[in-house]
Amino acid sequence: MRAITYSEFGSADVLELTEQPDPHIGPDTLLVRVRAASVNPVDWKIRQGYLEGLIDTELPAIPGWDVAGVVEQVGLDTTEFQVGDEVYGYVRKDTVKGGTFAELVAAPVRTLAKKPSSLSFEEAAAVPLAGLTAYQAIRRAGVQEGQTVLVHAAAGGVGAFGVQLAKALGARVIGTASEGNHDFLRALGAEPVTYGDGLADRVRAIAPDGVDVALDFAGGDAVATSAELLADGGTIASIADATARTEHGGHYVWVRPSTEDLDALTALFDAGTLSVEIAQVFDLADAAAAHRANETGHTRGKVVVRV
Repeated sequence: MRAITYSEFGSADVLELTEQPDPHIGPDTLLVRVRAASVNPVDWKIRQGYLEGLIDTELPAIPGWDVAGVVEQVGLDTTEFQVGDEVYGYVRKDTVKGGTFAELVAAPVRTLAKKPSSLSFEEAAAVPLAGLTAYQAIRRAGVQEGQTVLVHAAAGGVGAFGVQLAKALGARVIGTASEGNHDFLRALGAEPVTYGDGLADRVRAIAPDGVDVALDFAGGDAVATSAELLADGGTIASIADATARTEHGGHYVWVRPSTEDLDALTALFDAGTLSVEIAQVFDLADAAAAHRANETGHTRGKVVVRV
């Protein structure tokens, strides 16, 4: 099969299109014919070696955790799926080795769900990691109807899902973004504020009683700023800063694969409650360019690779 691989840590230049053996599957694994995959910041951070010690990488490695495709072969105990099913998933394994930037991927059954029928393969591939991250952070923070929720990096891949999910629960949502993304946030139902110096004052101007939940999808000083803005009994959930939990009594969220949570997202997409934004689509051979596009940090929506 064709696959993108890298044999050493480094810049996007280490990515190359190679021929690799088709993956084998175990009893609780499915072989998926990949139609699309997407790039997340964690992919290039792993490629650069930043997460060594946290996640083991076996070189040469095929990158990628997000996938959308078609079941080509089922394992001995994967009765939830059958050959021909259209699926999507967050195929994170214990080590980085056989990822989704390939024509075929061996995916543990716990990482997959039926693809939303309302989404293309490219759109579906953009959902799993980002959608699950937002969904699990919101659930951990206990967002409820009538609350005021502050979403940091609201126009990003995770943040845009966070805005929509919080709105679906009946919350008022304030989202931070550059001014160029304010109309996008309004379309999602959020009240936009510009990030950067003076953010706390800008939020207080429209939410003088504070916020009930702050969702940090940005890192940097977002947790510290959020702590200034919390109403009594409010909470912070961060995917980037452990001090949300260790210093502020909130939550530090590391996204987990979950069929159940993906099924919940599928229902919301097919009901028209959620939408997904695609920034750019690249061919598999151009995976290095896709990584570079994501590394800029300035894309609105997800960068997708078509296989």
